[in-house]
Amino acid sequence: MVAVLLTGCADFKTVTIEEWPAERVEFSEEIVELYRDVSKASGMIDAVEGYADIWIKTPKREKRVYSNIQLEKERTMRIIVSSGILGWPVADMYFRPDSLFVHDMLNNVLLVGSNHPDNLEKILGVRSGYELFSNALTGMIPMNEPLEAVQSVHKSGSRVSYSVVTPSGKKEFLVNQVTRNMEGVMISDASGRKQVEMHFRNFSPHSIKGKSVDLPNEIDLLMFNPRLDGGGRHELVIVYDERTINPENLRIQYRTPQKARVIELDRVGILPWM
Repeated sequence: MVAVLLTGCADFKTVTIEEWPAERVEFSEEIVELYRDVSKASGMIDAVEGYADIWIKTPKREKRVYSNIQLEKERTMRIIVSSGILGWPVADMYFRPDSLFVHDMLNNVLLVGSNHPDNLEKILGVRSGYELFSNALTGMIPMNEPLEAVQSVHKSGSRVSYSVVTPSGKKEFLVNQVTRNMEGVMISDASGRKQVEMHFRNFSPHSIKGKSVDLPNEIDLLMFNPRLDGGGRHELVIVYDERTINPENLRIQYRTPQKARVIELDRVGILPWM
């Protein structure tokens, strides 16, 4: 979007890595109840509409965008990107579980491709599955694994981490025992290699389905499995300025731009404007 993804050096945000609890503890009634409470809360978000700053950092680039986000979790999503200097919409991105569309509005180019981690890396700099990316933008990853899947529990102060076995490897959920907020998620593959790490920060209360639920205003996403843009970690920091959770009558509408030059995203590498 050479003009779409904008640099912002003066106040560029990066991810802060934190230590995870290291002391292993036994299951207790309190630990079990905490898992159940957070698991139940993690399934309460169905949709989000709001405005956010997004910072992207890879070994080769640092970019910032201002975005209008509409999403129905794990279904459709639309992100309209505006220039931070002029405030003009310069890119319109539409995501479906099986496909994605990116309209470079300045050059009237439409990029069309499958909704695959490689293509997400091409347009956003981070290689992520769509389901994970969609859930991350809500500020809460579904914690729907049964309690029987919890392999171990570690604790440090008020922070508790649950290590959960999954078909593809392992997930670790970091929970604050006092606030009962999910503060982080780590995902590893079957070989134990860390693929994804997330941190949730700066919580504020939201009324969801008649209950008060704390959600993070800042979402930090780290990816350790890039294929197209060099090794090392790739970072995405999302900071919401405002948002509505489960908005009534949310309609995500997207019209294919007229007379736009179409490029198949599956056949190109890293996009030149990234």
